[in-house]
Amino acid sequence: MRGAEGRRVAITGLGVVASCGIGKDAFWDGLLGPAPTGRQRSVDDWDPSPWFDNPKDARRADRFQQFAMAAAAMALEDGGEPTGDPGRKGVIIATGVGGLATLEDQVVVRHERGVRRVSPFLVPMMMANAAPAAVSMKYGWQGPCENVVTACAASNHALGYAARLIAWGVIDAALAGGSEAPLTETAVAAFANMTALSSSGISRPFDAERDGFVIAEGAAVLLLEELSAARARGARIYGEIAGAASNADAHHITAPSPGGAGAVACMQQALADAGLSPDDVRHVNAHGTSTPLNDAAEAEAVAKVFGAPGPPVTSIKGITGHSLGAAGAIEAVSVALSFDRQLIPPTAGYANPDPELTIDVVHGEARPWKPGPTLSNNFGFGGHNGSLVIAPFTD
Repeated sequence: MRGAEGRRVAITGLGVVASCGIGKDAFWDGLLGPAPTGRQRSVDDWDPSPWFDNPKDARRADRFQQFAMAAAAMALEDGGEPTGDPGRKGVIIATGVGGLATLEDQVVVRHERGVRRVSPFLVPMMMANAAPAAVSMKYGWQGPCENVVTACAASNHALGYAARLIAWGVIDAALAGGSEAPLTETAVAAFANMTALSSSGISRPFDAERDGFVIAEGAAVLLLEELSAARARGARIYGEIAGAASNADAHHITAPSPGGAGAVACMQQALADAGLSPDDVRHVNAHGTSTPLNDAAEAEAVAKVFGAPGPPVTSIKGITGHSLGAAGAIEAVSVALSFDRQLIPPTAGYANPDPELTIDVVHGEARPWKPGPTLSNNFGFGGHNGSLVIAPFTD
């Protein structure tokens, strides 16, 4: 992705809140650890207070906003705050369902105690744009402050959009990613009743016995900067956003298009945006939710784009579960760390190869590699597709 005057987009900071670890080091250790059990992947013993100025502010923030504030703070601590005009710094943070827990709680309050007891903070706590708004106010970043809500593709779309704003010269830096806290009783029941969730409570992407996803919460925010400015201030560069694409299946509200046609086109468009051919790609970070239809469609799409078996494929959702609108950002952090650690994380839960899927699934243990361009996919209900090309930094 090169915009005006060859502008390139560097990744200079990583922040993550996930069930397997808070902060990049704990998160990475969790990705290489044993697969957890249970029907949900929650961030246990969560304490938001370190990322808020006072306890009152934390209480007035929905859990998804709390996660985003923590991830943004960690990204800036990791990368250091870019210098320059606050009007040229943007915040683009995605979500799938926003402040669902607050809404659900207040519906109960209204039902049991009457309309006058509904919290006046309900609206600013439940609104999907609460997370980017709070981050922008915290740091005084006055550039585009926006929210992407495209189901499970949302974070990829947010990262791609933020990268384009930088490449086009609209802004010089962005805090971009996604946050989700969907583990409410009603939401979990809804996903279960539509048979999307694993009945076994095991996330096993691409495995022959996969039976649905394990729902999760979490957040990740990446600090993105115009490359020459990042280098000038001596920032550490994990890699760069080399390409991005977004399209629609226009097929079905929940099912993927037959043969993964939309995913094929999206991956091809992302590669074209990066100026790469399929042969240049060294790794595919898959959406890989552990659902029968979506994994099959994605595997078929990957094989169509790259051939069989193609580059190594992994899904970290065997560890993290599926955090809906936050998934793409969490997985982008895993890709950046795979460059740094020179390891591709294994696909936890994968034990029984599906003979219908011809891709090379990394499993069992992490695979050493020479980092190269990586395609990262996320697809969402509504037929939303998002693909990113994340590449190691080279001159």
